Amino acid sequence: MTALRGRPIGQLGRVFTIVLFALTRVSSAYDLDPDSEGWEAGALMGTMIDYWYYTGDDTWNDKVVQALMHQVGEFNDYMPDNQTLTEGNDDQGFWGLAVMSAAEQRFPDPPEDQPGYLGLAQAVFNTQAARWDPGHCGGGLRWQIFNWNKGFDYKNTISQGCFFALAARLALYTGNSSYAEWAERTWDWTKAVGFIDDNYSVFDGAHIPTNCTNIVPYQWSYNVGVFINGASAMYNLTGSDEWKERLDSLVNATDVFFVGDNRDIMQEVACETVELCNNDQQSFKTYLTRWLAATTKWAPHLTDYIMPKLRASSIAAASTCVGGDNGRMCGLKWTEQGKWDGLQGVGPQMMAMQAALSNIVASRPDPVTASSGGTSTGDAAGGGEDIGRSEPGSNRTTPIKGGDKAGAAIVTIILVVALIAGFFWLLRDETSDKTIKERFFDFRSALAGGAGLMTLVHRRNRDDVDEKSGPIDQRSGSDLDSSRNSEVPTPVPMQKGLTNSRRALDDGAIGDKFANVIQREMSGGSGSGGSGWATPVSEAGQRDSNRLSRKSMLSSTIN
Repeated sequence: MTALRGRPIGQLGRVFTIVLFALTRVSSAYDLDPDSEGWEAGALMGTMIDYWYYTGDDTWNDKVVQALMHQVGEFNDYMPDNQTLTEGNDDQGFWGLAVMSAAEQRFPDPPEDQPGYLGLAQAVFNTQAARWDPGHCGGGLRWQIFNWNKGFDYKNTISQGCFFALAARLALYTGNSSYAEWAERTWDWTKAVGFIDDNYSVFDGAHIPTNCTNIVPYQWSYNVGVFINGASAMYNLTGSDEWKERLDSLVNATDVFFVGDNRDIMQEVACETVELCNNDQQSFKTYLTRWLAATTKWAPHLTDYIMPKLRASSIAAASTCVGGDNGRMCGLKWTEQGKWDGLQGVGPQMMAMQAALSNIVASRPDPVTASSGGTSTGDAAGGGEDIGRSEPGSNRTTPIKGGDKAGAAIVTIILVVALIAGFFWLLRDETSDKTIKERFFDFRSALAGGAGLMTLVHRRNRDDVDEKSGPIDQRSGSDLDSSRNSEVPTPVPMQKGLTNSRRALDDGAIGDKFANVIQREMSGGSGSGGSGWATPVSEAGQRDSNRLSRKSMLSSTIN
């Protein structure tokens, strides 16, 4: 009840009615689309952890724990082999932030034979710290983890923000100053490169070939939200005026995402007004809502500024949950109060639930730390075995054991015996009076004669057929050249066909590296744009003529 202290009784009733209405509809309205992105699944787990934290309802806890453990990967760092071709630093970061919330909110621990939430978060941090890239743009993380993925030449703000927030929250939870130093380093680089400008507007990122100077100017709500999350943790940790100023400035900068008569209805301004929000962007308001609400715990002085906007937005969001065949689907556009805009999916449902939950944040206990009630098991060296991986799957091989060697020897003996038995079976001829030894020598003579005949034919063919290949053409251009020619999108609102970094991975576009291999095969390696497979008619005629001449030559030789 303290979340709404000082509110009129009538408004209290309205807000709680909306919250209960929204939670009932959202929690039972939608089955997870199997085609949803892996990063969004991690983000959804964060929302489900919040759902338990805010409501105390443990109905879904076993499913959440199962999901969190299923994706940890071989080295417990949320880099499972099944995500190798698509996973970026931001994707991994969302899973890391989810388990960090589980540790801070004392979400029920996983089974004893599974890694702890704190240890998982530390493993994510360790693998990402090892990818810090001072050789390009002076620092920062690339968007993609592996160099074959499209976007490897891009440094996006959300990857920096997830790493920054994770480092700050680990510093607050553990008291380890090394995490705080990494948070400071990440903030300083992000601000210096211009992803956060002097007005604390937060932009999308920039490409490495331009030395991160041509910044993509879109403002997305989750970018500023994740930096608010990290800055609030750093302020709570240090109590410094510097971090208070940074945090306050970031929160003030969120005004661009609130519209309406009272500027208190959240909107994804870069895509909502032009109806170009893709599946990823349809969930972004979830995270700004989540991290603004969490900020009221670590920086209570901002509560009066934040909560009126979240209350109004939650009411507007819940009023759109009247769509779909079941009449419970929530819309993207909260500004169309009482109406459903026709969009449905994980994103809009998750946004509406997070908005509804935010109303009761003040009634929930504060996040814990290792020294104030935290019980999650840590692993400061977590992920160490996976640092530096540059190939799909595991970077280590399983030792060959004695049993494996014995089994291989047995299989080899069986195959050799079968091969010898098959050979002698071929030499059997029930209609011949010759012995197997005589038939073996006949077989050997036939092989020698055939080899001599083919040698003679080959020598004659060399007189009329030139089989020497020409030089191998060299391909011009490279992936790097094409990325240098990429243009910076027009400032917000978005233009059709231009998206944020989350969608640069087109369906099926595993990476330029693989695309170029396919292109070479289709072009015959010529680099000229021709097929390389078709033969001109005149050459085909000459080829047929050569075949006929060889055939007649072979016939006369045999005769």
